[in-house]
Amino acid sequence: MPDNDGPLNLPVDQGPERASGRSSSIPGPQPTSSTHGPAASPHFVLHNGDGDGDGERHGAIIAAGPDNISDEDEFALTDGYETPASGSASVTSSVYAHTYEHGRRYQHFKNGRYPIPNDDDELHREDMKHAMLMELCDGELFYAPIGRNPHKILDIGTGTGIWAVEVGDRLPNAHVRGIDLSPNQPVWVPPNVDFLVDDCEQGEWLDQDADLVHFRFMAIVLKDVAGVLRHAFASLKRGGWVELQELCAEILCDDGTMADNDPVKYMYELARQAFAQFGMDVMLPKGLGPLLRDAGFENVQCVVKKVPIGPWARDKTLRVIGMYQEMAVQDLMPVLPGRPFTALGMSQMESQVTLAHARQGLGDTSVHRYFEYYFWFAQKPWA
Repeated sequence: MPDNDGPLNLPVDQGPERASGRSSSIPGPQPTSSTHGPAASPHFVLHNGDGDGDGERHGAIIAAGPDNISDEDEFALTDGYETPASGSASVTSSVYAHTYEHGRRYQHFKNGRYPIPNDDDELHREDMKHAMLMELCDGELFYAPIGRNPHKILDIGTGTGIWAVEVGDRLPNAHVRGIDLSPNQPVWVPPNVDFLVDDCEQGEWLDQDADLVHFRFMAIVLKDVAGVLRHAFASLKRGGWVELQELCAEILCDDGTMADNDPVKYMYELARQAFAQFGMDVMLPKGLGPLLRDAGFENVQCVVKKVPIGPWARDKTLRVIGMYQEMAVQDLMPVLPGRPFTALGMSQMESQVTLAHARQGLGDTSVHRYFEYYFWFAQKPWA
């Protein structure tokens, strides 16, 4: 890669399978966000299921946030919305319960699986990464060529719901459903958008007629990626598409400016080992092709994009993207001494020294570090 004064050469590379040329999946100029007032309807769903071992019951649409839960930890729903599955019309408040560790908030539902908090700081980081990807992808929300008039779109691991809301804005004739373990999504959303609190690995969210099943930053946190891809395959109509937008958390450098003992690279190597303790493989995104084929998909394609870490690029847009990426790294760092590094047996002193060296390293723009983002999309056969 060139030095800091030369033009940046970070092309949109093709991954293991070359992505064919295609027109924009969403025609015409489109807004990237909107503000929704009382005319919209809050749609929250808790899926029917077997619970998570804590006696939780699911199967109701929640019309508002946790403030609506009574002192008895349960409330009846009478807003008249159609429930996606028959069963209970009430739900315990445990889906809103949280665990606090190391000064951060973690979701209690399915507690222990995910070593990243779900507090406001983390939610802001997720929205910032969305803004970065919109810059990186020239405003495109997905690459899968689903046509001009999709009817149903699923967003698995929707997080703050920002992707689902923007897709709902751009495609008002499509029903967009976001699925997540945490009910962190906005209350007021477009009328064609709703959210499901559910565990995507259980497969109870299957619809069988979706045009697109979308994942973002999910491959490394799933314990059974192959199983979830099979669920996605079953949820799609014939000819439907799946897309996974994933970061491969490996620090790379092309021009020799990064030393072997680079402190940022070392921190991410420790993070890789730490997340492995939770069953997470941060290197998996670059190897999703065989898993997609094994799940039954065909026409497997991949676009790989290089993202600078820090504002060292000469290109103005890539400098902005690099600033976003560095901020995302900086905001992740306070999380690492919590569950991740504790799982490695590191002391708080050792963790903080590691982070201090990494912060100092991030400030050196003469080191041209970058990540690779993988955009995989594949099609369910027509026959």
